[in-house]
Amino acid sequence: MLEPSNNNELPAIPDKRYFTIGEVSELCAVKPHVLRYWEQEFTGLSPSKRRGNRRYYQRGDVLMIRQIRALLYEQGYTIGGARTYLARQDSIPDNAGSTVALSQILEELDEILQILG
Repeated sequence: MLEPSNNNELPAIPDKRYFTIGEVSELCAVKPHVLRYWEQEFTGLSPSKRRGNRRYYQRGDVLMIRQIRALLYEQGYTIGGARTYLARQDSIPDNAGSTVALSQILEELDEILQILG
């Protein structure tokens, strides 16, 4: 999934249950219209919609968006290539997902140490 080095330039994800499209846009450095387009292209990305079709993303959605961003903008994948890559990642046992979660936790702990340190 996402390399920890790619996350260093993006802000840490706050400990919240839901994020608005504006918050996700800032957390992932991607404009809102791009997020809406990616929802059409990547089936795994589907935020909940409530009142007036407002989108609410969860932490897993934000991590997926960061991964898509890294694939497209940093690694040079096309949208079709990124879609294929993500589909292949979904077929890998869940240990890969826990590795990404662990790297995110380690990154956040490093930030806490810097604040305290």
